[in-house]
Order: sequence, then C-alpha cells, then structure tokens
Amino acid sequence: MPKTWEKEAAIFLKIAEIDVKKRVQMFQPHDFKKFPELTNEQLSLYGGVSPHEQHTSDFMGQCVKVMDGDTIKVQWSERNFPTKIRFANVAAAELGEGGEESKQWLTNRVLGKEVEIKINTENRTGKYGRLLGRVYQGGMDVGRESALYGHVEVIR
Repeated sequence: MPKTWEKEAAIFLKIAEIDVKKRVQMFQPHDFKKFPELTNEQLSLYGGVSPHEQHTSDFMGQCVKVMDGDTIKVQWSERNFPTKIRFANVAAAELGEGGEESKQWLTNRVLGKEVEIKINTENRTGKYGRLLGRVYQGGMDVGRESALYGHVEVIR
C-alpha cells in the first residue's frame, strides 16, 4: 500500500507532465491558414499572435457558401476570408450518403443571406477546427428548422 507522500508525488508528477506538454506546445508554430479558428486553450497560447480576429462572441455575416447540410461559410466584416461554421447540436447525412437533399434545402434557405452566428463560448470549435454555432436567419434557428423538416438529426 503506497504511503500518502507517494500518492502525492505521483499526482505532482502527472501534473508536471501535463505542464511540460503545454510548454512544448507554446513553442510550436500554429498553422493559421489550415486552422484559422483557435480552440479556447489555444486562445491563451496564440491569441495574441493570430494574424486575424478570433471569433469570441456572436456575430453577423453573409452566407457565401453551403458546404453540406450542416456546414456553411460566412463572410464576417472583421476578416478578409470566410469562416467555416459547423451547425451546433445537429448532424446532416454526409454528401454521397443522402446528404444532398439537406445541402440543397440549406442552400435555398441561407445562401447569399445575412445570418447571425451565436457561438458557445465554452466550446467554440469542433474536432476539425470549424467554429461551432447556432445559425439564425430572419429570426429563425436554421438548425432547428432543418431538424423539423427532417434534413438533420438533433445531437447533444
């Protein structure tokens, strides 16, 4: 049975190992072209050196492209390139697996229109580096609307 000090030493070493990983990460350059959206953790490391404004609160922009049934590109006035937005809490079928209908519906619904993006400040980015948000157009939550029409599934 380990003594109390041995347990405490093991916990300390585990914490120290995590801190080392963070310190190493601080000196690795971030690829802002490939991953323009920083995670909340990355904001503390790279936020000050980001070549473009980071989305940290809700914003308005024009939908300039529909990628699929749950991802769009929005042009924001603070950037010179569009931002990829992944709809929060919904998932559409992939293109080639029945997702063409949901993409077409979304294209008709938002392409070329002004949209409001409401981001979850606690979880701003998804696993592929896209900004996560609820998309509103004309006062309607487009993700929920798409779910009501059966184009996407609601996820939590």
